[in-house]
Amino acid sequence: MSAIRVEGLSKSFAVKQKASGLLGSVQSLFRPRYTEKSAVHSIDLNVEQGETLAFLGPNGAGKSTTIKMLTGILHPSSGSAQVLGLCPWTERSRLAYHIGSVFGQKSQLWYHLPPIDSFELMSRIYELKRADYYSRRDDLVQRFELEPYLHTPERKLSLGERMRCEIAAAMLHRPKIVFLDEPTIGLDVIVKHRIRELILEMNREEGTTVFLTSHDAGDIEQLCKRAVVINHGQVILDDEVERMKRDLLTAKTIRLQLQQPGAAFSFPGVEVLQQDASAMKLSVETTVASIEQVLAHIVGHYRVVDVTIEDPPMEQIITHIYAKESGIQREEEREL
Repeated sequence: MSAIRVEGLSKSFAVKQKASGLLGSVQSLFRPRYTEKSAVHSIDLNVEQGETLAFLGPNGAGKSTTIKMLTGILHPSSGSAQVLGLCPWTERSRLAYHIGSVFGQKSQLWYHLPPIDSFELMSRIYELKRADYYSRRDDLVQRFELEPYLHTPERKLSLGERMRCEIAAAMLHRPKIVFLDEPTIGLDVIVKHRIRELILEMNREEGTTVFLTSHDAGDIEQLCKRAVVINHGQVILDDEVERMKRDLLTAKTIRLQLQQPGAAFSFPGVEVLQQDASAMKLSVETTVASIEQVLAHIVGHYRVVDVTIEDPPMEQIITHIYAKESGIQREEEREL
């Protein structure tokens, strides 16, 4: 059964034209001119219940606008959408009881209140029965290891602590769908890993549908089975994440801090981006050499103080997808 069904969804905004010069500014004040800007253009999308979907694209591609329409915050210019069988913008109040959302750059916790008080307020908003609320709250506190932070005002929490509280708050009323917009932005590696584990746990145990946007390739690899990529408000790719990893996430970057200088690095499938007395930066083509092989060679030839392994930036992946899709489209046009 579909959790989300979208057909021809579009959203345009009227943008005021910027006038130049004093006369133009005066005219713009009394007779402003507007141009229409398309943020989302005729999107079709289907998400099954219990699915984990990555909704990807560069900044300005239309991701947040789409989420705002699916949660009922914005009305579309055209098209239709059903979320859990409800129209988001006409049945928003009913839908709110069945969905949760987490925005990495916007808190839903009360700034001056400790999380325990925010949880209490949200339990009243969602009209949770007291016994159910206490049971659910205690379970989430244990899972997310929130006990040390429950009585600390939100403004005094670190970003990682706050995000764990944010996700717990979004899960408090047992939503069937959770929308996650950059849930790990600005977090360190350990906190990211813990949050990903918790999201997967909720998906496995409660069948929660996950609708994720992120610029972190690690979020997509570890959380999602399917990815939809949009650019300029249009869907350009809808594919399994495993296939994307095989085709697009083949390059890894290794950064090394060395205890002492070593010989010039050379290994099949590895490009040296930087090497000096104390550091190296390598690009590894994993279709030629595995990370394990490269690390084994490094450990055998260099004295390493620290090592980090990075995925390519999401912008780079999107650019590659877009270039590939544009090339296919041009080839089809030539055949016609």
